[in-house]
Amino acid sequence: MFSKACEYGIRASIFIALNSFEGKRVTPKEIALEIDSPAAFTAKILQALVKKNIVNSVKGAYGGFEIPKSKIKDIKLSAIVDAIDGDSIYKGCGLGLKACDENRPCPMHDKFKIVRDELRIMLESTNLESLAKDIKEGDTFLRR
Repeated sequence: MFSKACEYGIRASIFIALNSFEGKRVTPKEIALEIDSPAAFTAKILQALVKKNIVNSVKGAYGGFEIPKSKIKDIKLSAIVDAIDGDSIYKGCGLGLKACDENRPCPMHDKFKIVRDELRIMLESTNLESLAKDIKEGDTFLRR
C-alpha cells in the first residue's frame, strides 16, 4: 500500500521520536541500521522529512536527527505519508488503472474507496507519540 520509501520514512520517524523522548539525536547510519534500509536511500528519505519540518537535522559533532518533544504528539502519520508519497495513496485505483474514477469505476472501485477512506482516517488520527510509546512499553516493535 505504501511505497518502500514511505515505509522507511514512517519507521525512521518513529525511531527518531523514540530517541527524542530520551533527549537523544540519532545519526543517519543509526537510523538506516535500525530500520533496515540502505544508508543512501535513508539519507534521501530523511531529507524529505526535514524539508517538510517533520524532523530536525542538527549539524556538528553532536548532531543528528531529532524531533522536539513538544512536537511529537502533533505529528500525524498522514504528514509523513504526504512528505514521502504525496496524496496518491488516497486517489489510486485498486487495480492500478489510470482512468478509474467515480464516473468510470473499475470493478473494485466502490470497495477500494472504503478502504482508502478508512486509511485516511487512521493516518490522520495516529500520531508519532502513540507509536513511540507502544514501542517503549514493549507492546510493539520496529525491528525483527
